[in-house]
Amino acid sequence: MLTLIYITIGLLGIVLTISLFNALTAPVLKNASKCRNSPRVSVLIPARNEEENISACIDGFLAQNYDNYEIRILDDQSTDRTRTIIEKYSKIYPEVHTIYGDPLPSGWLGKNWACHQLSHQVDAEILIFTDADIRPGPDLVANTVAYMQKYQLGLLSTFTEKVTVTFAEKLVVPVVDMFVYASLPLWLTYISRVPSLSAACGQWIAFTRDAYDKINGHQAVSTQIVEDVELSRLAKRYGIRMLTTVGTGTVSCRMYHTFSGVWHGFSKNLFGLVSYKTVPFLVLTLMIFMTCVFPYITAWFRPYTLISVIAISMNIVIRVVMAIKYKHPFIASVVLHPIGIMLTLLIGMNSFYQTKKGGLQWKGRDITIQENG
Repeated sequence: MLTLIYITIGLLGIVLTISLFNALTAPVLKNASKCRNSPRVSVLIPARNEEENISACIDGFLAQNYDNYEIRILDDQSTDRTRTIIEKYSKIYPEVHTIYGDPLPSGWLGKNWACHQLSHQVDAEILIFTDADIRPGPDLVANTVAYMQKYQLGLLSTFTEKVTVTFAEKLVVPVVDMFVYASLPLWLTYISRVPSLSAACGQWIAFTRDAYDKINGHQAVSTQIVEDVELSRLAKRYGIRMLTTVGTGTVSCRMYHTFSGVWHGFSKNLFGLVSYKTVPFLVLTLMIFMTCVFPYITAWFRPYTLISVIAISMNIVIRVVMAIKYKHPFIASVVLHPIGIMLTLLIGMNSFYQTKKGGLQWKGRDITIQENG
């Protein structure tokens, strides 16, 4: 038992180091310099049954401090008022364009197909793919272009600031955010050319036209549900410069609104974070349990109390850093940390189970996953 706790502390030391490194040094989109010039930008938004989100999203993009861009929104076979809302904006604002999506063909997942169609509708120098549920700050497009120009990037992505309201959101969403900021120093996405040291967030991912075409765009990831990460890995394989940034203070997103949304939304994605490989998934699940939950159990046994408290303290420091830097809810993130971890692991196991039995669905569509072991 004591050996396991020492291993846990060793792992926590690595996690804490990465967390502090990112908190102190990670590229923050808000801190971008001025653009050298204003290349043509297309903001591309796939929208399926987004009547509750799409108006606020479009309003945010209409208020951008950038003078050479357009907004193209694809209605992806919506069954609610999404199309009507988009058409209303298109009639009033010439920079807003409505695109009517074709039916989903075999061999494609819905979002990838929508993004693929959008990419064929534009001739801009920079293509930015985003989601209908994000809320862009007024400098989002300009800061993105500025970063791409400064570092000569073919791909830039940013992790959005997560807005959480319900209890389930506050418990789980910051944990998934923590996995990102505590596992990979973000500057490695720029410095390293190793594909496994890639990260991207499909809520905000920008390409130069040349880079997008070079990797064959979304057609190259037509069956990948975690398409953003796969696109970033492809970029590195093709030698394209990329960088993943922190979007806190510049762009926000409320991913899910209910417990059901949290459960099903992350069940769709979590197994995919390890490319649907069974052994890495199970190893990662065990490591997360050992580092974030195990010390809270062993602390109740007198011979291990002191060393367990050390491990618990390291967990608390990690979550406090995350709460301050990335605006995570303090009580749910710090005080209820092991509960949030356990709920997230349960969702992860459901993601694993549902993928194996072929029962994943999202927005009324069945999702077929190509597993890798």
